[in-house]
Amino acid sequence: MQDAPESTAPSPVAISRASTGDDRNARRSRLATFLDADLLHSFLRSKLVVVAALLTLAIVAAALLAPLIAPHDPYDLKALSLLDANTPPAWEKDGDPNYLLGTDDQGRDILSTILYGTRSSLLIGICSVLLASALGLSLGLWAGYAGGRVDTVIMRIADVQLTFPAILTALLIDGVALAILKHRMVEGGKFSILVLAIGLSFWVQYARTVRGVTLVERNKEYVEAARLIGIGPFKIMFQHILPNVLGPVLVIATINLALAVITEATLSFLGVGLPPTEPSLGTMIQVGNKYLFSGSWWMVAFPGLTLAALALAVNLLGDWLRDALNPKLR
Repeated sequence: MQDAPESTAPSPVAISRASTGDDRNARRSRLATFLDADLLHSFLRSKLVVVAALLTLAIVAAALLAPLIAPHDPYDLKALSLLDANTPPAWEKDGDPNYLLGTDDQGRDILSTILYGTRSSLLIGICSVLLASALGLSLGLWAGYAGGRVDTVIMRIADVQLTFPAILTALLIDGVALAILKHRMVEGGKFSILVLAIGLSFWVQYARTVRGVTLVERNKEYVEAARLIGIGPFKIMFQHILPNVLGPVLVIATINLALAVITEATLSFLGVGLPPTEPSLGTMIQVGNKYLFSGSWWMVAFPGLTLAALALAVNLLGDWLRDALNPKLR
């Protein structure tokens, strides 16, 4: 009696290894695509995008180097003098060469305050985007992979939040946090509240985008193979599915950075942002608006122009990145 021929069907482990290898190769391919000459060419051929990138780089570098390049320190209260308040720019009549862009109502140099204020606005924007993306990624992966009631609950919460503008959501969260912590506020507490308020206002876009991609990816062979060899759901979500959703998330994060900076400026303009002793672009605009009709136009004009330039440049970069990472347009 002849022995039965050995089965040549691959084992689940072999399938998983092959699928994992294919997944890694796909990730390397996406990285190579991101760094290839076509992407660089699409960046360099658009003069507007190049100008936007240089402008963004210049603003960020100036903000980071504020302690080194700022002519004055707006936080040094001992160096301030009310006699220097409301000084016009240096080229205006009664201007002072020591204050190139003039001074505010407290005698602070506008140029120095813009540099420090931009740093505060950028830091709040970056931290809030990181919070929103981390929360949105986690909930989107969980909703898309688990499905069922988990998906329904998370998406209904997202739908309810979408009915409210982001600024109203941020105002609500800011008000609740202040009401809870008003007797326990510590130094830097307002900064954390702003990051929390803005971050919780923008997580929905990430969650809905990641959920849509996860619904597609969870039925592919490499995910099925990972399940067969006993890999847990959290490892599958964050090790296998997550790399496939980073492209859209990067685009959303770039655009949301500009929105977060504008939201911080709006909250500060409404009086619920950083205090005047910790200037941001929004705080400067809010203070300068009080003196606009008295002729002190420079208090609001220069911070407003800086905010507009930063938001426009980052939005242009986000639009370019969205088109550049779209395979249908390559």
